[in-house]
Amino acid sequence: MTIRVLDPTSETRGADRNPAARPASLDGAIVGFISNGKEGTVGFFSHLDRLLRERFDVAEVVHRTKANYSAPAEQDIIDEARNWNLAITGLGD
Repeated sequence: MTIRVLDPTSETRGADRNPAARPASLDGAIVGFISNGKEGTVGFFSHLDRLLRERFDVAEVVHRTKANYSAPAEQDIIDEARNWNLAITGLGD
């Protein structure tokens, strides 16, 4: 019997990019969450929301959910995220 092992990684390599600059502080910041809509993100993002407000004094936490868990975020969410100081994305199964 032959066992065949498949590599699930992509054969193409994405363009080299530098990560966005990290904010020096979150005091007064607007933080946005983009969920894939699966059930597991609800509790996790709720907990992070509370921590951000209590420990880091953020001004606002925005919650958005993609319409399709396996597709990129809709353009209106991307456009709104441009006004946030920090975006956190997550998935939960």
